[in-house]
Amino acid sequence: MKQLLNTLFVTSEDIYLSLEGENVLANREREVIARYPLHTLQTIVSFSYSGASPALMGACAQRGIGLAFCTPSGRFLARVCGESSGNVLLRREQYRIADDSQRSCAVARNMIFGKLSNGVASIQRTLRDHAPRVENLGLEDAARKIKELLPLTLEVSDLEALRGLEGVAAAAYFGVFDHLLLSRKEDFFFHGRNRRPPLDRVNAMLSFAYSLLAHDCASALESVGLDAYVGFLHRDRPGRKSLALDLMEELRPCMADRFVLTLVNNRMVRPEDFQAQDSGAVLLTDEGRKKFLKAWQERKRDSLSHPYLGEKMSWGMIPYVQALLLARYIRGDLEAYPPFLWK
Repeated sequence: MKQLLNTLFVTSEDIYLSLEGENVLANREREVIARYPLHTLQTIVSFSYSGASPALMGACAQRGIGLAFCTPSGRFLARVCGESSGNVLLRREQYRIADDSQRSCAVARNMIFGKLSNGVASIQRTLRDHAPRVENLGLEDAARKIKELLPLTLEVSDLEALRGLEGVAAAAYFGVFDHLLLSRKEDFFFHGRNRRPPLDRVNAMLSFAYSLLAHDCASALESVGLDAYVGFLHRDRPGRKSLALDLMEELRPCMADRFVLTLVNNRMVRPEDFQAQDSGAVLLTDEGRKKFLKAWQERKRDSLSHPYLGEKMSWGMIPYVQALLLARYIRGDLEAYPPFLWK
């Protein structure tokens, strides 16, 4: 359990929440292990299957405290909120921003700034950890090119121009991505991003990781009362969770790409974990998906210090914290949306 930004995160699977007076009680096997005053909370997000008492749900609804339930893996299930919780006002302001291209750009450029910055950090980490093996392969030049785009990203006020800068950065980043793969190059190589379908093992893993990350971001946005389908950079399209795609942009390099690199470089996946179809698509086998998902959940339990809040938390909490920060910005509590900047 962790309290951040007036939000109580219940991350243990066996915690049952109940109400005693004006306090939230965290119970494990009928023993109270922690209590939190209701008046200090704006939101409760529970990742426990045990759930919460009807009395607590009613108290949260009456006091305008958002209460969201997710599975332990992070899939959004449901949300309890009262009439005065502000979710309607929050979404109305989200829609106003989405309808204003300049205001949308003000949010989107910070997200893309985070994406570019984290891409540079990923390249620099390989340069630092494997210097002798990756010398003179163009990694330094790629990092420099992306760095030069960072101030331009913060100055742009047009979404199309922002997409153009992001495209230039993506070309530089993926242009050297193959050099970040350091093991079994004959089986795990990257000759360019391809999808729908992926045509090699690395692209198959990237696509799967992106889908998992998008799912986590959508759950995070729903848990704080935002509409995952209405984005700022990614525009409306039926069935597309555009805001989730926006939120995951800054997290791609550090949460998805580095995860795939770890699987390959640490020999956690084998060529036998993939199958090629007649169409040319390369997909994970059932056993390969199980292995991938197990490693993904283990990665989400690893801890780090959040660069903006300075609080220690698990990687799995990052989408939820960023969703909270985005909601605070939309409400007017923050002057700008602070992207996640990996160090």
